Amino acid sequence: MKHIARKRFGQHFLTDRGIIEDIIQAIDPKPGDPMVEIGPGLAAMTQPLVERLGHLTVIELDRDLARQLRSHPQLTVVESDVLRVDFRVLATDICGASTEGTRKLRVVGNLPYNISTPILFHLLDVVDVIEDQHFMLQKEVIDRMVARPSTSDYGRLSVMLQWRYAMENVLLVPPQSFDPPPRVNSAVVRMVPHAEPAVLEVKLLSEVVQVAFSQRRKLLRHTLGRWLDEREFGGEFNVQRRAEEVPVVEYIALVQAVSAAGLGTSPAN
Repeated sequence: MKHIARKRFGQHFLTDRGIIEDIIQAIDPKPGDPMVEIGPGLAAMTQPLVERLGHLTVIELDRDLARQLRSHPQLTVVESDVLRVDFRVLATDICGASTEGTRKLRVVGNLPYNISTPILFHLLDVVDVIEDQHFMLQKEVIDRMVARPSTSDYGRLSVMLQWRYAMENVLLVPPQSFDPPPRVNSAVVRMVPHAEPAVLEVKLLSEVVQVAFSQRRKLLRHTLGRWLDEREFGGEFNVQRRAEEVPVVEYIALVQAVSAAGLGTSPAN
């Protein structure tokens, strides 16, 4: 029976065989890799993945699709909203039998575009158990993820993800590759966690970046400068520029300095 794409789940099913093969080559699955696919849908990528892996765990919210997927002998199906999945527990379940003790999850998927950013931040919380990520996303989201400073795409998403991942846009996917076709171009991003990321308070980084980009056309003295003054921060930071002009490394250094001064996320009394 033909499955009708459900708008509330943001379903757009990949059908272009050439694009599918290109994505599989970019992921480069190896037999036994502990891999999780988010949103397998009609199994367009699932089947070629599992043929190379031997076994695959998939996360599917649509109960009709989940039921169909359960009939596949090489799949473990987690029927759930991905934002409710504890990937740390999932990693233990999938990688726990490894005698090496160093295996981490490989995560792939055609993410629902309406909740792609929340999914990225959900995974950021458990990045220490992840080997790499390959996701199909709206192209403009990936443009923001990989953007460099002093560009219009550079913003909060760029800083928050580049702190923790090396990322690259590996493949453009046009609308006609899907059924039904979305109204936007898509792309595939590769995200590899940094082996030795800067140590910082993630919530503090999030607050600093949010304040900085709250009025991105204004100089930082109007936003982040006031935030720093409220905390009586005495360190060096140039607020005579716009948020998009500050490289990731400088945001990281500022957060570390604020944290080291014991100022945290609450204004000084």
